[in-house]
Amino acid sequence: MSASAAKVSKKELNSNHDGADETSEKEQQEAIEHIDEVQNEIDRLNEQASEEILKVEQKYNKLRQPFFQKRSELIAKIPNFWVTTFVNHPQVSALLGEEDEEALHYLSRVEVTEFEDIKSGYRIDFYFDENPYFENKVLSKEFHLNESGDPSSKSTEIKWKSGKDLTKRSSQTQNKAGRKRQHEEPESFFTWFTDHADAGADELGEVIKDDIWPNPLQYYLVPDMDDEEGEGEDDDEDEEGLEDIDEEGDEDGEEDEEDDGEDGEDDEGEDD
Repeated sequence: MSASAAKVSKKELNSNHDGADETSEKEQQEAIEHIDEVQNEIDRLNEQASEEILKVEQKYNKLRQPFFQKRSELIAKIPNFWVTTFVNHPQVSALLGEEDEEALHYLSRVEVTEFEDIKSGYRIDFYFDENPYFENKVLSKEFHLNESGDPSSKSTEIKWKSGKDLTKRSSQTQNKAGRKRQHEEPESFFTWFTDHADAGADELGEVIKDDIWPNPLQYYLVPDMDDEEGEGEDDDEDEEGLEDIDEEGDEDGEEDEEDDGEDGEDDEGEDD
């Protein structure tokens, strides 16, 4: 092959390669455009599904209301139902100090109300009997979207009776120098009503709404761990007692055998 022919062949190869690149890029671009079109259809279906799901949730939310009302009426017949439920819940109990528990003994009813469109927010109402801590009959905290669409919250101002403000007492107890307790009390449960720093990530509100409210009975019925431990200790003591009795019985049996053996030797001696 001549040198000129070789140069021509090389140019043709480069030209073919460049053409293939252009074709490949064009095909990729077309594929991307088609993927985008398909993705738009998927997004449209997702939006449609969200709307349909919301309608179903709204429908069944209304259907549940009479049952929630009936449940509240039945719960009212059980003393200390709600304080027991909160104390038995692992996340809520971690927020409760001793005085919080005392105050929650006056809690007679809890209600969670989701707003009609559900997505925009919900409200939690705590109904209290007459108590020595505050004047309010109802304490509420509401979560909603503000005008800019960001999560926001507001709550009832607690009207504490003189010297009974648990939120201040909690901070004073924790700040007293030289009087630190071995197990420091958590910040008062009631400070939650004044905490609006991050309404979009309010763990206590979400726990009450999504975990406790749908089925509070499961937490009310959680067995008391102290009782279980006490029963376990009693069982251990009973088993130890039985073991002691068995050991004493074995020892008595051995002594009887020895006595019988000695009596037998004495009888042989008399015969001789």
